[in-house]
Amino acid sequence: MERGPSPQLSPRKNGEREKKQRRKRQIVLPRPRSHATGLVTNPTASDTPMNVPSTAPLPAPANGRDALSVLHSVFGLPGFRGAQGEIIRHVTDGGNCLVLMPTGGGKSLCYQLPSLLREGCGIVVSPLIALMRDQVAGLLEAGVNAAALNSSLTPQEASDIERRLIAGDLDLLYVAPERLVTPRCLLMLAQAKVALFAIDEAHCVSQWGHDFRPEYVGLSIIAERFPEVPRIALTATADELTRKEIVERLKLGGSPQFVSSFDRPNIRYEIVDKRNAVSQLKEFIRERHAGDAGVVYCLSRNRVEEVAAALDDAGIAALPYHAGLDSSVRSRNQDRFLNEDGIVIVATIAFGMGIDKPDVRFVAHLDLPKSIEAYYQETGRAGRDGKPSAAWMAYGLSDIVQQRRMIDESSGSDDFKRVSIGKLDALVGLAETAQCRRRRLLAYFGEIVHGETCGNCDNCLTPPKMRDGKVLAQKLLSCVYRTGQRFGAMHLIDVLIGRLTEKVTQFGHDKLSVFGIGRELNEKQWRTVLRQLVAMGHLQSDSEAYGALKLTEAARGVLRGETEVWLREEVPGTRVRSSRAKSRRGDLAPAASAPQGDVDPELRARLRSWRSDVARERGVPAYVVLHDATIDGIVRAWPTTLDELRNVPGIGDKKLEHYGDELLQIVRTR
Repeated sequence: MERGPSPQLSPRKNGEREKKQRRKRQIVLPRPRSHATGLVTNPTASDTPMNVPSTAPLPAPANGRDALSVLHSVFGLPGFRGAQGEIIRHVTDGGNCLVLMPTGGGKSLCYQLPSLLREGCGIVVSPLIALMRDQVAGLLEAGVNAAALNSSLTPQEASDIERRLIAGDLDLLYVAPERLVTPRCLLMLAQAKVALFAIDEAHCVSQWGHDFRPEYVGLSIIAERFPEVPRIALTATADELTRKEIVERLKLGGSPQFVSSFDRPNIRYEIVDKRNAVSQLKEFIRERHAGDAGVVYCLSRNRVEEVAAALDDAGIAALPYHAGLDSSVRSRNQDRFLNEDGIVIVATIAFGMGIDKPDVRFVAHLDLPKSIEAYYQETGRAGRDGKPSAAWMAYGLSDIVQQRRMIDESSGSDDFKRVSIGKLDALVGLAETAQCRRRRLLAYFGEIVHGETCGNCDNCLTPPKMRDGKVLAQKLLSCVYRTGQRFGAMHLIDVLIGRLTEKVTQFGHDKLSVFGIGRELNEKQWRTVLRQLVAMGHLQSDSEAYGALKLTEAARGVLRGETEVWLREEVPGTRVRSSRAKSRRGDLAPAASAPQGDVDPELRARLRSWRSDVARERGVPAYVVLHDATIDGIVRAWPTTLDELRNVPGIGDKKLEHYGDELLQIVRTR
C-alpha cells in the first residue's frame, strides 16, 4: 500500500492565483451530431432503466471563459465529440455521473476540462503510475498545472505537491486509490479547494468487472467526506451487473449514466484457429504490420518471454513485460515501447491499462481472455488515434478447457464462478460465431447495430461456409458417451478416425461401434467440430477429470435428432482482405483518418524526426509532443504562418508558443 510522506501539511494560503478565482458558470456547448450522441440513462425505481438520447437544452453564452474556448486554447481542438459536451456541462454545473466511453473516445477530457472551468483542483483517482505520468506530461505540455502523487516520488517531492495543492497552485492532481483513502491524504484534501473527483477505470471497483482491485472499494469515502463535490466515474467497459456495482459502491444512485457507442470502427477484428500460434503471429506481423507498434498478450510469464524471444529472433523488435521481471527492466521496456517507433511489447494482462500510446497498430492475443469485457478493454489499446488497426487472436479448444479449469479451481463463491462461466461462454460465442463479430461484440454491451455486416471483421470480409453438422455432431457425442465421458479431445479424435494408439487399445476402444466412424474428417477438422460443440453448450470440460469432455443436457436433443446443428467450415488460406478493403456500409472510417494522397512523405518524416528529438530532450513519449494525427494535419495544411498553424487540430496556445517557429521552419524547408 502506498504511504504519504511525513512532513507537516502547510496551511491554506490566503491568495490563490488569479486563474483559480473561477466561479461555477454556465457554458456553451454544441449539440452532438445524431450518429454520435451518447445515451443518457436516468436511473429510476425500475431495475432496468431506459436508455434515451439526451435532449436537454444547452445554456446560453455566459461571460468569462466557456468550455469551447478552453477546449480550443488549451487542447487545440475545434469541438466536442459525441456526448463530451453534455458530460462536461453536467459536471461543471456540479453534477455526479457515470461515463461509459470506449478507449480513445475522449474520457479524459470529460474531467480535465471541468477541472479547468470549476474553482479548485480536480482530483483524479488513477490505478497506475504509468497512466499518471503520461497524463501529467501531456497536460504540462498544454500549459495545465498538473501533478501526481504516487509511490515513485521522494518524500520531498510529494510534500512540495501537497503544498501546491493547498496553496491553490494546481489544476489537476492524480492520486492512487490506496493513497487517497489514507487519513493523511483525506486531511490534505479537506484543507484544499477540490473542484471535482474523477474515478478513472471505475470497473476496478466491481467484483464483477474484469480487473477488480480491492483498493478501489474504499473510494466510497469520497461521497461521505465530500458530499458537495461532484464525482465522475469513468470506464471503457462495464456490463449491466458491473454498472450497478459501480453506482452502489461510489454512491452514484440517481445520477445520469452517459453511455457512448462502444463501436471502434477503425479496429478490424479477426479470430483464427490456433495451430502454431507463434508462427501464425509472426506471419500476421510480417504480412500486415511490419514496423508497427503492437501489443501481444499471453497468459503466463514464461509464455511472454518465449514469445518475445521468438519474435526478436525473427527480426521483429519485441520486448517482454510481466510482474516477474525486475522493476528496472519493466520500466526500461515500457519506456522503449512508449518512446520508440515500431516496438512490439509481449505482456501479461497486467500491461496496458492507462497506456495512452495512440499509434498501437495491433493487439494480438495468443491465449483466450477471461471475458468479453477484458477482450474489449485489451483490444481497445489499438488505434487510439482513429487510424486503421487490428485486433487479432489465435484461439483453440485448449483455451476453453484452461479457462474453465481456472474458474472451477478458483476460491471464488458459487455466484462468482457462475458469473465467470457465463462471461467465458459469451466470449467463446464471439470466437465461434459465423456472423459479424462487431455486431456480436456490441450486442453484449446492449448496443444494437443496424445492418447485417460491418465490413471490417474477418467474418464480414470473408464469410465462412456453413454446413449441416447434425450427423458429425451425433458421431462425436456418441463417441464421448461410448468411451465413458472420461477422455480428452485427442483420444476422442483417435477413436473417431480409427487410429490404433496404445491408449485406444489399452481401454478396448478399438472394439467400440464408434471406432473409425469419423474417417471423412481429419484430425484438424474434428478439433474444429469439437470446439464448436463446446461453444454451443453440447459438451463441457470436467475439471475434476483433468479436462475430460462430458455431455451436457443439451446434447440429448442432438443425439435424438431433435436439435439442428450448423457448423462453420474454415476458408483455406488467408481469410482477411487487404486493410484498405471497403465496408459494406460504405467507405470505412479508418480510411478517412489515414493520411490522404496529398500528404508529403518527406515532410512527414522530417516532422516525425523533429518530434523524436524533442521528446528525447524533454524525456516524454513522442505522442505527448504531437500526435500522429496532428503531424498529418500539419502536412496537409502546409501552414506558412502561426495563425494557419494554430488552426491545425492538436495545436493549442502553449504548443504554438513552444514549437510554432520550429514547425514553420521545418515546413518551409523543402
